[in-house]
Amino acid sequence: MSSVVEPFSITRAELPDGGNLCEYCTAKCCRYFALPIDTPKTWREFDFIRWYMIHGRVSVFVDDGAWFVMVHADCRHLQSDHRCGIYETRPEICREYTTAGCEYDPDGAHDRLFETPDQIWEYAEAILGTRERTRARETLGLPVIAV
Repeated sequence: MSSVVEPFSITRAELPDGGNLCEYCTAKCCRYFALPIDTPKTWREFDFIRWYMIHGRVSVFVDDGAWFVMVHADCRHLQSDHRCGIYETRPEICREYTTAGCEYDPDGAHDRLFETPDQIWEYAEAILGTRERTRARETLGLPVIAV
């Protein structure tokens, strides 16, 4: 009979020698993907980020000065026990990922995290100055994605 380990029941420092940190985690790394984006410098670039964020469960974070758009979506192969259902044939990016810098510890993994379009706008105002959120007869000029 196997025993179920309570997620986050130990700290990283308390991990037994030879223990696997993943046995104590809820698979945070399998619940989103993040892609690098250019650091926004203009209102238009901040508007694009706002546009990303109004399309569902999307956040933006900054880590070591680099900006990322984060799409919150569980991997379709994540099992109820927080393990990979295709472990032996998982993608290379998953194979390269290690627990050395993973988000197991609750001390915050990002330098800056934006979870709402309003937070992005407030940050833009803080660094670019105040600007009205909408203007009459002005088009936003959103990107067109060819399919």
